[in-house]
Amino acid sequence: MRKRKILIVGGGSAGWMTAAYLNGALNQRGEAPRVEIELLESPDTPRISVGEATIPSMRHLLAVVGVDEMEFMRVTEATFKQSIKYVNWVHNDNSFYHHPFSSMRTQPIDYAGQNWLMSDRSIPFMETCSIQPLVCEWGRAPQMFGQWQMGARLNYAYQMNAQKFADYLCDFSVARGVQHTLANLSAVQKHPNGYIKSVLTDQGQTLEADVFVDATGFRALLLEKEMGVDFEDFGKYLLCDRAVTMHLPYDKYYPGSVRPYTTATASSNGWIWDIPMQTRRSIGYVHASAFIDEAAAEQELRAYQGPGCEDEPCRFIPFKAGRRHQQWAGNCVAIGLSGGFIEPLESTGLYLSDLGAVLLAEHFPWRDEDMPRLAARYNRLMTNRYYEILDFINMHYCMTKRTDTDFWRTVQENEHITDRLLAKLNFWRTKPPSAHDFQDQWFAGMASQDTTATGSFADSRTPIDTGGLWNHESYECILYGMEFLQAECDRWFGEQRPPTKVHPMIMQRLQMARQMLPPHEMWLQRALGMADYPTATRPKGWVV
Repeated sequence: MRKRKILIVGGGSAGWMTAAYLNGALNQRGEAPRVEIELLESPDTPRISVGEATIPSMRHLLAVVGVDEMEFMRVTEATFKQSIKYVNWVHNDNSFYHHPFSSMRTQPIDYAGQNWLMSDRSIPFMETCSIQPLVCEWGRAPQMFGQWQMGARLNYAYQMNAQKFADYLCDFSVARGVQHTLANLSAVQKHPNGYIKSVLTDQGQTLEADVFVDATGFRALLLEKEMGVDFEDFGKYLLCDRAVTMHLPYDKYYPGSVRPYTTATASSNGWIWDIPMQTRRSIGYVHASAFIDEAAAEQELRAYQGPGCEDEPCRFIPFKAGRRHQQWAGNCVAIGLSGGFIEPLESTGLYLSDLGAVLLAEHFPWRDEDMPRLAARYNRLMTNRYYEILDFINMHYCMTKRTDTDFWRTVQENEHITDRLLAKLNFWRTKPPSAHDFQDQWFAGMASQDTTATGSFADSRTPIDTGGLWNHESYECILYGMEFLQAECDRWFGEQRPPTKVHPMIMQRLQMARQMLPPHEMWLQRALGMADYPTATRPKGWVV
């Protein structure tokens, strides 16, 4: 059997994650090559360079690719991420809750949610079933110096420089057999059946392949321009369509510690991310242009940082939330922004590129005749995941109690809540979320047919949330963090309820964490060589 050929058009994080993963999964990291992989990258296309936070699935990608975690963290200026801290999302009063990656639930039946709902809620829900909210507030790393001695390990992800990640994967992949071609796409040639045959470059090259991956970002040069796949706009449910970003180097703005979590602070017309890396912080204000102009958004971002950042440059990034009706059309697969985008409130940007590469490896078309069937299944899985993310992000907005601006009043209106999410919330007002809700995620009020499905193997069933990314524990975290069922619990259990209790296992683990887990920045300095930055209150060389 002849080798199959993959041509990835476009570099950046999406392109190089795809190249590295496919090489790892299909070619055993280049040691047993069965597929020829080439990446065509434009030398003239600027990258969108912001700090990126991931979810724990990134560790799977690194393992398949064969990347050493410590080397990866050093090269990409990565830090640990154990949670997302949501500030001002419920009320505009500096209150917060955490969405951590690790929890401890009693078995064989998980009573955590039920017990908390029946209590006075005097302790945040996630602090009753996870140590990570307090580990994050204490600024501790999820790793120890030396051998781990705390029982079950804490789950974590990363916060990193995405541009350096792409550069690192480029060098890593090329050394293991991936071909890197620097040139601009100039034209596309097709087979009579409409499949892509080859692409032409401005250097006079003709690059043929069996499978073409579109990693050209929002332009979608292959999937949209050549294959004619339309875009489904999510703007009705996600009102934000722009971000203003800023980098804050530690040699000027070191805050005295490196938070082991990402912060999402709700602002007047959107929210501000705060991602700490080893040499700087990346902050960005995701906002709705219909409610705030560029000047006011920039002013709000600078006010978030505080005085002294007036001369730091800002960058505005417009975006449109939504997805392509198909991620795979013909022999073309869109991965990354070319396939869709949902604002990074739950750090799903790199995840969708990761998932696209993983699913392509699992559904790789070794024979041309199998492509339509494999594409149909791939599209079904990606569609489900896009809608799952849409519903979950939509929930953060519509559950708010804020009424201080038109933006926050508008996002609570039923017309800006997906039908799927409304059906879920209505059901969960009858019975709080539990694991079996995600085995058959269809509830009264949901649509019964997907009108966007096309093709001979099209699946006309409505997209469903299977809990593949967030299960009932994650839904409980957000819902109870945002005061869901507060009025219902007063009716069901009375207003005078017993104090909230924390399981003894959590208390024991917290005591161990206090003693054994080092400050995050100390771990980064000793394990990875992060610089020791002075602050106004802590001289250089001071030891925690």
